[in-house]
Amino acid sequence: MISKRQYLVFGKLFYECLLLNLCILLVLAIRTPDLVNSFSDAGFRENLLTLLAVFNISWLIIILADGDPESHILGSFQERSKQVIRNGFIFIGIMSTLTIILKVEYFNRSSLLAPIFLYTTCNLLLLKPLFEFMKRRTRYSRNNYNVLLVGNGEGMEKISTFARQKAHLGFDLVGVVGDDSPNAYNRLGGLKDLDEILDKKHIDEIFINLPQQREEDIKTAIKTADMRGIRVNLVPETPLYLGTNYRSYALGSAIPVYQLRNSPLDKFRNYLMKKAFDVVFAAGVMIILSPFMLLIALLIKIDSRGSILYAPIRKGEAGNTFRCLKFRTMSVCDDPLNGTKSTVKNDPRITRVGRFLRKYDLDELPQFINVLRGDMSVVGPRPHRVNLQNDFRKIVDEYMVRHYIKPGLTGWAQVNGWRGPTETVLQKTERIRHDLWYIEHWSFWIDIKIVFLTVFGRKSRINAF
Repeated sequence: MISKRQYLVFGKLFYECLLLNLCILLVLAIRTPDLVNSFSDAGFRENLLTLLAVFNISWLIIILADGDPESHILGSFQERSKQVIRNGFIFIGIMSTLTIILKVEYFNRSSLLAPIFLYTTCNLLLLKPLFEFMKRRTRYSRNNYNVLLVGNGEGMEKISTFARQKAHLGFDLVGVVGDDSPNAYNRLGGLKDLDEILDKKHIDEIFINLPQQREEDIKTAIKTADMRGIRVNLVPETPLYLGTNYRSYALGSAIPVYQLRNSPLDKFRNYLMKKAFDVVFAAGVMIILSPFMLLIALLIKIDSRGSILYAPIRKGEAGNTFRCLKFRTMSVCDDPLNGTKSTVKNDPRITRVGRFLRKYDLDELPQFINVLRGDMSVVGPRPHRVNLQNDFRKIVDEYMVRHYIKPGLTGWAQVNGWRGPTETVLQKTERIRHDLWYIEHWSFWIDIKIVFLTVFGRKSRINAF
């Protein structure tokens, strides 16, 4: 499942790619009156396909080189204009180089420059109308980004204005929570009501703007949001409880904001890299191990009565629920939705085949289907049952922060020996501490290291039963 912010970026990129190719074909149609008959020429067709490839490769290079395309969507029209025009000049340079290397013929320079000029102009003028159209579509409206303002002052007015200006992108200002602003637009209650409001409303991010003298209220608001996995942003006049992991950015052109608990995966380029790795790795495993998985399915069916797969409900990214696929390893399975009984050592419910599968984590292989469906990632925090999540939240205030990213088949906690039972406070806190470390320090090579340690590491087999 694509997160709401990434859905916004993907929507923009899909539109840009489609717009680029339409501009190319339109310019060619105008400059080549006999375009239909030209297709009978094999050389023309070959060069046309090469030209389209050159344009799209050049565009893709620019996108991948851009560390934060989301900021260009949220920025002001002036900032977006500068970025789009700058990218236009870069586009010309990259594409000219590629046409020389690939020896594209049949098309003169104007056929190369005109599509870029047309694409740049349309990209500037048509973005907002397109998103306004997309927002009216049911599928897109489900991804509205719900924002709650906590506090008062000039910063809140600026953010409120920004949210209304960016409504076409899916920003939805749910309301304001504060004790000093009884007449604020859509005030939902005071700070004492924040717990109840966050439980009743589906909130994606909160913006806190409170004076420095109210330090305890700020800490309480941050803790309340963390317990629910809700993103926290601080307006600069707020005292900076930033720690070591935050990012500064601007809403529009005049609202500096600090986002707490920043992860490298918040950058679109990193997100795209991890997504590509998930799809390629999961698809490769499914293809290579499909005969072995069919054999496992047959053995399960022969060994005991019941279904081949067990699909309990688990909590994923942003608290969304999904069915986590596993090979059935027990003769009597716990309720998929409301199950509360954890597996214990020498559990009598485990079948003969199931004992072997669990020892080597082979029962988790169907979760590669979850990865391809977008419910999970190859590497990430392990998904928990609903009742276990509620138990963790009582012990570890920051537990819900692990829902910032997709759950994984394996994770940093598992390869460091923190898997299996969660009976003691130490077991719970260490598992979450390792999960949060992974979220804050993610890199592609850490994912590779975790996959390697999952297969060959000794600690990954601790408490496997």
